[in-house]
Amino acid sequence: MRYETLEHTADILVKCTGKTMEECFENAAYALFDQMVNADTIEHTMGFSFDIEEEDIEDRLYAFLSELLFMMDADSAVMSKFIVKFDGSRLSCEAYGEQLDLSKHMPRTEIKAITYHMMNIDPKGPSLTVLFDV
Repeated sequence: MRYETLEHTADILVKCTGKTMEECFENAAYALFDQMVNADTIEHTMGFSFDIEEEDIEDRLYAFLSELLFMMDADSAVMSKFIVKFDGSRLSCEAYGEQLDLSKHMPRTEIKAITYHMMNIDPKGPSLTVLFDV
């Protein structure tokens, strides 16, 4: 299970687990897109890559998910496969997806922003919790 949604009154709160913290970040990215569209319908016809440099892991998660949300908003790109690697304070991401097609991807919820509110990262789990502002 990549992620689960937790109870929240107004926004979307997700908890992501994995074998590594990198996998938790990958699952958080998947959760982000899966809450906006049906991620199972996304084909991997386009590749995207970017780096984030943040010393604090919470800042790294926030910047990572915010960059993906920006790509969705600015480029109409939807993604469902992610390869995240950490190297010190640097996060490198390769993401795969395609252009948004409303008839194919079945829109769900519009996410406006990533928030620090209720963010929790447990490196021992490993797991993370993040709130998406809708």
